[in-house]
This record gives sequence, C-alpha cells and structure tokens, in this order.
Amino acid sequence: MTVKVTAKAAELRARGVDVISFGAGEPDFDTPVHIKEAAKRALDAGATKYTAVEGTPALRKAVAVWFAKAHGFDVSPDQVMVSAGAKQVIYNAMHALLDPGDEVILPAPCWVSYAEIAKLAGAEPVPVLSRPRDGFELDVDAIARAITKSTRMIVLASPSNPTGAVFGEDAVRAVAQLAVKHDLWLLTDDIYRSLCYDGARFVQPASLIPGLRQRTVIVDGVSKSYAMTGWRIGFCLAPAQVIEGMATLQGQSTTNAASVSQAAALAAIQGPDDELEVMRRAFDQRRRFMVRALRAIPGVTCVEPRGAFYAFPDVSAFVGKRTPGGAIIRDDPGLCTYLIEEAKVAVVPGAAFFAPGFIRLSYATSQDNIEKGLTRLAQALGKLT
Repeated sequence: MTVKVTAKAAELRARGVDVISFGAGEPDFDTPVHIKEAAKRALDAGATKYTAVEGTPALRKAVAVWFAKAHGFDVSPDQVMVSAGAKQVIYNAMHALLDPGDEVILPAPCWVSYAEIAKLAGAEPVPVLSRPRDGFELDVDAIARAITKSTRMIVLASPSNPTGAVFGEDAVRAVAQLAVKHDLWLLTDDIYRSLCYDGARFVQPASLIPGLRQRTVIVDGVSKSYAMTGWRIGFCLAPAQVIEGMATLQGQSTTNAASVSQAAALAAIQGPDDELEVMRRAFDQRRRFMVRALRAIPGVTCVEPRGAFYAFPDVSAFVGKRTPGGAIIRDDPGLCTYLIEEAKVAVVPGAAFFAPGFIRLSYATSQDNIEKGLTRLAQALGKLT
C-alpha cells in the first residue's frame, strides 16, 4: 500500500498536478558525500563483479564490529549476512525459519510487509493490536494469550513503522522471556533504531537476556539512518546456522547485493556519523511541528511518535461523513482517496497496518511540504459534513 500511494502521487506529478506525498518512508536528504565518493572510487577499482553471496569479507567483518558496538556483545563475521535491503533480510529469515502452518505473532499496528512475507513462507500472521491510549506500547498480556502450539516467531520493530512507538525495556524484556519460555524465534527489525526522540531509548532484547541471541534474528541496514534507500543494503545478525540457511536461499534468488552498494555501505558504517545526527534533529523538528498541526485539526487525535519518521493520527471521526460532492467516506482507504483527489495530499490508510480508522504520514520530507500539505489536509477535512 505504501508503494501504491507513492506511485499514485508520482503519476499525478508526472501529469503536472501539484501533489504533496506523505507516503514514502524515505529520507529526503541525499546520501552523505563521503559515502558517494567511496562508491565512485570502488567503481574505478573494479567493484563491478559478483561478490560472495553473504557479502564481501571486508563488509561482513565491519558489520560484525558495527553490531558489536551497537549492542554490547561479541559478533563474528559468520553470524552476519548482507542482503539487498532489510526487506530481503526479513524475507530470507522467514523462509529459512518458518514452515507451512507456523504462526507469526505481529505486534500491531505494524509494517505492511511482515504479514505478506510470512504468508509467502506458508505461515499465518497473527496480529496483536496495541492501544493508542497506551502510546502503542507492546501489550505483553495479549501477546502471551496469542501464543499457541503453532507459534514459531514473534516480530518486534522498535521504533515502530507506522506508529513511531519506541518500546520500553520492561515490555521488551517480557516479550523476550515469552520467546524463551515457548521456544520461539524472535525477529527484531531495528532499521529505525538510531531515530529516537525526547529521550526515548532503543532496546535490543538480545542485550538483555543471556542466551537469547541463539533464538534472535536482528535486521538492520543503512537505508533510513544514512539516507541510502536506493542503494539496497540490509544487514542480518543471527546464529551461524541460520545465516547459512539464509545464504542458501539468497544464492538461488538474488545472489549478492550490488558490489558497489556494499562498498558504499562499508564507507557508511566506518565513516563519520555527524550527518546522521543532523538528519535526526531535522526529523525531530518536523515531528514536533506535524504532531502540533495534526492535533489542531478538529476531530483528529494523534499519539506523539518517539521514533522513526511517521505520525499515525486517528481520523475515525471522519468515517461516515460526506464529501462536498455527496459521497460517503466509508473507511480510511476512502478517506485517503478523498484527500488525494480533493487536497492533492497522499497519505497511507491505517488499514494497511491492521489499524482501520488511522492514517500514516511520513515527516521525512521538507518542512515546506509538511506545512503546505497539512494546511491542505485540514482544509479538506473541514469540508466533510
């Protein structure tokens, strides 16, 4: 759905329509210069060939150091793999670890691809909804109730796409203990871990409980924090035998991630990170503005996101209302259609994330776009009766 919304906005722009898109989860910043320069040097040095399926030895070694520094435990290169984006890491992991009939618990609202990738692996996604009044914190009791003899995996994503929630240490620890108790795999999608605000702190469960690493698959990459979405590089940290299975699958699908992109990723994780903080502060300023502006719209409520770069307001008050043309807004996808037609503003319906009645807006766009787009959105919502 996120890709569909972004494509619709691009199509309208190509026809000359002034559309503001809050759809894509993609930083509007350019990749830092030193990373692009490293890629150019790598091309001149011959980075145009196949690499090992799991990634170049230099990058795997560097990623092992990067993971170890981030999480405080030793990591060896044979526990690391490089793929064409974090999404491929998740795809590889689910296909390597899940069998038909297995169940995957998804604390929701959650990213659209978790459920679909689980289905492609023959497994059954089991969404467990958290509550806005709890700041979309993990509902540990509900997760515990959802576990059955068929449960094989729990997916944790903090900061969350789409809610921006950053899960607290107590809740993360409790879910990790459930994984140990019931002999489950824990897959953590950490792609937004460097984007936290207002004192929120990312917690990696494998750092909390000794031995948990043997049942944990950690997904990470350079796309969001380094503004490298198009380079398509994701990292995985998992037990060596899991990496071996994932590599077998990747060897029969995409083989290696692009060699020049691996060289760029190496420069990213080994180079200066001052620009990461510049981007994080800019996102924080935009976050504050967007939340204030959304809350100022009559009928809209919005939990304050503390991570990633999304706001996830409740717009259920507008479902059932009529457009100026007399059409009834029947659900949040219908509201999103109205907003792109009436206001020329593209947002993603909450139904795509197991949260009907909500919409997701990305503030990974310019302040000017945010101000203009939210003004249009408020005006369009004000026309509904």
